[in-house]
Amino acid sequence: MNRTIQNFEELAKNDLRNDALLIAEAGYEAIQVGNALKNKLHIENGELTVGDKKYALLNRRIFFVGVGKCAFVAAHAAEELFEDFLTSGIALDVSDDEKNSLKKIEKSVGTHPLPSEENVQATRKILELLSNLTPDDLVIMIISGGGSTLLCQPPEKMTYEDEIAIFKALTAQGAPIQELNVVRKHLSLARGGNLAKAAYPAEVLSLVVSDVPGNDIEFISSGPTVLDSSTIDDAKKILEKYAVNSEKIVLLETPKEEKYFERVSTLLFLSSRDALLSMLREAIKRGYAAQIIDEKFKGEAREIGRLVTEKLHEATPRGVMLYAGESTVTFTEVQPPESKGGRNQEIALSALEHIKEDEIVIPFASDGHDNTDHAGAIADSTTLLHAQEKNLSLSDYLEAHNSYEFFSTTNDALITGYTGSNVADLIIAIKK
Repeated sequence: MNRTIQNFEELAKNDLRNDALLIAEAGYEAIQVGNALKNKLHIENGELTVGDKKYALLNRRIFFVGVGKCAFVAAHAAEELFEDFLTSGIALDVSDDEKNSLKKIEKSVGTHPLPSEENVQATRKILELLSNLTPDDLVIMIISGGGSTLLCQPPEKMTYEDEIAIFKALTAQGAPIQELNVVRKHLSLARGGNLAKAAYPAEVLSLVVSDVPGNDIEFISSGPTVLDSSTIDDAKKILEKYAVNSEKIVLLETPKEEKYFERVSTLLFLSSRDALLSMLREAIKRGYAAQIIDEKFKGEAREIGRLVTEKLHEATPRGVMLYAGESTVTFTEVQPPESKGGRNQEIALSALEHIKEDEIVIPFASDGHDNTDHAGAIADSTTLLHAQEKNLSLSDYLEAHNSYEFFSTTNDALITGYTGSNVADLIIAIKK
């Protein structure tokens, strides 16, 4: 049986773990972008239907632009779906996809979470592709998480290395994704509505896979196809709030002219809710009383781990609680050189300090990459036993933000590899 969680059998050491992992699998299955494209886009008699919107495909050029952690999967599905209608396109992703070659869509591999020269060059290709379009052309875009980093096109006198320095300074102080993306919108010629401007006057269908809690399309991949409500002054205030030296920073105003967006339809295509509803159904099918607790959790990872576990203590037996959102990990001092981990693994490590017998908490990244090659981790009494056998101190590893080493040692990390999707982080909490 093909499963997203590659080490499923190794992890499923008891019935509770098996149920939790099957619920996680249902979440992963619901957010497979390729399947969603084939199910939600319909072509008949030379016309594309998406929801209540229709697009003529005959006698016009059709271009594809995919950006983010879903780009390659979406590109493969788009070539199958549009076949002879497609003229050409570019897919910019963060993971090398060597499985299948593409016929008309060019692949570019960028870096994440930090930008690079590869990102700059690939973004330039996208802008060039969009620069010579006509009103008769149609551009189909798939925008997904990771796009903010990938769409790096700094203003003159700045480089991607300058952006790295800004990003590190903000994230080290726990700046949330919304504030990060307000700043990043004003550091690139491809974010904050700039792809819509570049494609003008063509017609654009932009399908967004949300990785942002609350699904505000303006902030998903820094809103490359939507009118940006933020300004340079907003970006400056955020930099000042976190005392980031802005003397050498060149900020760009995002396009505000309505004409660039009049022929652009930006639709929320997939989100964490798709995963949550699928996990809810799977939990009910397996005999649990399941509920969605929070669809946009935020805050310090270790605090979320504590709060989720405390709420789990109050649950009735056979109870399942589901969460989606994005936490942060704030370093009080300079990050120790040996420190390695991710926010989901830190939630799990924190939950372990409070977990009781017959309880389990699994926080995991929908993209399969929790800042490491782990997707997340399991917090339960079995993990505690593994830690005791290895003489591992929970508090020491938590204080060092070294969750990756902890779960590598206990062998209780989820491993999925590249999932081709990204809809924020997810948490499953179950009481047996």
